[in-house]
Amino acid sequence: MERPNPREILEQKMRETRPSWTRKTPAKPKKYKSNLKRVDDYVVLDFETTGLRAGSDKIIQIGAVKYIGHMHKDTMYVTINPEQHISSTITRITGITNADVRDAPVIEDVAHELIQFIGGLPLIAHNAPFDMGFLYALEEITPIPEYTVIDTVKLARKAIPETPNHKLTTLSAYLELEHNAHDALGDCLATAAIYQFCIGRM
Repeated sequence: MERPNPREILEQKMRETRPSWTRKTPAKPKKYKSNLKRVDDYVVLDFETTGLRAGSDKIIQIGAVKYIGHMHKDTMYVTINPEQHISSTITRITGITNADVRDAPVIEDVAHELIQFIGGLPLIAHNAPFDMGFLYALEEITPIPEYTVIDTVKLARKAIPETPNHKLTTLSAYLELEHNAHDALGDCLATAAIYQFCIGRM
């Protein structure tokens, strides 16, 4: 009888003892369509939040600016009570304190209004997966359509290769924009200007 090769014995033991890395729950599919094609009518969206994890962390400020033919037509700018503590780190970054949100509306009172404000328009966001994660986390409150989304990080990488990185603050400085950073409306206005600059180059 042919004796097994020592390497084969070792490999068999490794296969038998190797842990299983299967997911306990399937990965959620991305519910929006990414696009880099030019659009002339759109809503620029930005959230300030209590942290980075959509679902467990919460929205504390909404900025949404509607453009028709690249002209600023309407604005939604709302502070939200997250019903959880805002850390000193987040306050330092955003300037939003626990006192600021104490009497603000909760997201359940505002989510429907945001979806109505967007309507059927494409969305533009800087580092879109972050904002889209928080947007789709609102599905427990209201149905969220499958939006077409343009990420200005991806767009800027193509249109503005000369900057050292493509952070919103870096691009704003490069374009000499007035930018109230880490304010939802300020970030929307900067993102819109970056988008319009990029499509002008492409």
